[in-house]
Amino acid sequence: MTQPAISDIAAPEAEPARAGNRPGVGGRVGMVGAGQLARMTHQAAIALGIRLTVLAVSEDEPAVLAGARCLTGSPDSLEDLAALATECEVVTFDHEGVDPAHLEALEEQGVRIAPPAAAKLLAQDKLHARRTLSELGFPVPDFAAVVSIGEFEQFAAMHGWPVVAKAPRGGYDGRGVWIVESRDQARQVIEAARGEALLLEPMLEIEREIAVIVARSTVGEKALYPVVETVQRDAMCREILAPAPIEAALAGEAGRMALEMADAIGSTGVMAVELFVTPDGLIVNELALRPHNSGHWSIEGCVTSQFEQHLRAVLGLPLGSTALTSPSVATVNVVGTESGDPESRLAGALAIDGAHVHLYGKESRPGRKLGHVTVCGDEPGPTRRAARAAAQALEGMAA
Repeated sequence: MTQPAISDIAAPEAEPARAGNRPGVGGRVGMVGAGQLARMTHQAAIALGIRLTVLAVSEDEPAVLAGARCLTGSPDSLEDLAALATECEVVTFDHEGVDPAHLEALEEQGVRIAPPAAAKLLAQDKLHARRTLSELGFPVPDFAAVVSIGEFEQFAAMHGWPVVAKAPRGGYDGRGVWIVESRDQARQVIEAARGEALLLEPMLEIEREIAVIVARSTVGEKALYPVVETVQRDAMCREILAPAPIEAALAGEAGRMALEMADAIGSTGVMAVELFVTPDGLIVNELALRPHNSGHWSIEGCVTSQFEQHLRAVLGLPLGSTALTSPSVATVNVVGTESGDPESRLAGALAIDGAHVHLYGKESRPGRKLGHVTVCGDEPGPTRRAARAAAQALEGMAA
């Protein structure tokens, strides 16, 4: 049994904005970061007539190469962040790597940040997110913060080996995550942390991984996207399947959880909630308060892409429909291989009927996300196979 139309889940809880309650909008957005998320946000901004300015470390980053207005600077510099703020009505993000203290300082200066610094911190600090979401009543794994081998062994004694250890800040695509199977490995991880706290969790029995994106505007209007399944390989998301092949009740629970969470933490813009489906029910994995890989399929697969929706939300504009454009959508990430740049193999991917190719303009190297392919179709099986075939053609891999 598959999940129902998203309107069946979201409509009772959607909150339309009240007329006359929208802030002044200048159509100018600043985005910290200039990677592929900023690139695709810029592409959405063009159609809406919104001027996007990105804070880029260099002018060869994906969003700048796509023509986005650029301010060269560092996300680590409060001065550069403040300079970006002077260019726009609201500051938002394409990554988490900004000092939370800088965001708080900007807010104290009257800069409008979406999401607010307090909400953004839940995507920046995994330990803080675990504590906060647990206190709010959302389901999270058992966890502990440890700094010593004794504390590590105590947690393992309670939950068994292996143990999942995470750096609270800075990790992504499997970086900063260790599967620790013994006391000797635990000592190595503790030593490598050099006195910094580690987040420990038990190894869960995971049936599948799903994600749900919710948009919440600056005036409280919300829009919910269909729940998707995310398929991981080598600790990296490789495929996104929409809608997720799960029971309608489970999809409804995931959607309601995302809507409630958006209100509870005061998010603005797009938020992605990554969830584990376990024998004991849904467990929150991580949050991303920005456009997210699990929503790339929405460019062709939804009436309103996550990138357009994010712009609408942070500017207080009416949110768009999240209805599917076809019964089945599959997105496959294109990852660098030893075979070189996928741009040289573009023709092979485009020869596959229905393949929508997105290349990010990034230098090719093994293991790096370089683009994605989306296919929309009537049936999940053929749709997924076509998306895989196009991605494999770009990677230089045999189908």
